[in-house]
Amino acid sequence: MALFSQPTARALAILDLLMANPHQAFGLTEMTRRLNLNKATCHAILTTMANYGFLVQHPKTKAYRLGPSIIAAGNAAFAQFPVLEYARPELERLQNDVGCGFAVTGRSKLHMVLLALYGKAGSLIDAFQLGLRLPNTAPVAACFTAFSPAKYLEAWLTRAHDSRGGYNERLDQKLRVSVIAIRARGYEVMLKTRAEEGLTKELSRIHNSWSLTELEDAANTYQRGLCEEQCHLDRIDPKAKYDVSTISVPVFVYGEIPVMCFVAGSFDKPMTGARIEEIAARMKASADQVTALASGREKVS
Repeated sequence: MALFSQPTARALAILDLLMANPHQAFGLTEMTRRLNLNKATCHAILTTMANYGFLVQHPKTKAYRLGPSIIAAGNAAFAQFPVLEYARPELERLQNDVGCGFAVTGRSKLHMVLLALYGKAGSLIDAFQLGLRLPNTAPVAACFTAFSPAKYLEAWLTRAHDSRGGYNERLDQKLRVSVIAIRARGYEVMLKTRAEEGLTKELSRIHNSWSLTELEDAANTYQRGLCEEQCHLDRIDPKAKYDVSTISVPVFVYGEIPVMCFVAGSFDKPMTGARIEEIAARMKASADQVTALASGREKVS
């Protein structure tokens, strides 16, 4: 069984809440209500974090917001992930040219993380705030897995089977076909699903409580729900119309494994296969440009 630290989880819940509401400060009472924490416990954590500069307390309102130590930590992380610096102008141009919202996702061993948003957000992206996580478990994060070595694929599939209580041959074959299709054409297309609708509603519902446990449960329920639906568009007919949720394109930079993905979303009506291919081609060109800049093969103009 994986080790779990409840005090650490409480501190992370506070940071998650503040990251998800960057323009808002929270007092002790509101913080304890949203996070369902004991007031004395919450006050001790907040005071400690403020003493070390991770939070700042307003002298009059006594509300807390993120502090300078978090800025320093963010800058240190950004220095190790400089590709985002080159991605920003490309994605801003993309959202103006294509007319939809864009996001950037990253991947850890067990999660896919929302790193940045550009332009208008769709209902799912809007509900899923910056820094929050979806499980890096099939069918989620397929765009990362499709361009990774075989060991990543097998671990990704195994986690999906484990999440449902055991191996399922039909699901395994469906997921492998989707990964092959994504790798062959160079991008992932996710269709709108009942699982997505459920996640959007659940994230909106629990936003005011902000429990890490509830957030994780909602994300895991979404992943398991996707296993029951045809969530990937494996074959694209240029003339047919599809109800698309997202289009994802990998960004590689230094090697064969994606460091992040560009994600187009907020499509308010079905689109033709030809339009999907057009948007994906435009995204791939931007991803290639970012790769060239970040790897030093091309200079910033």
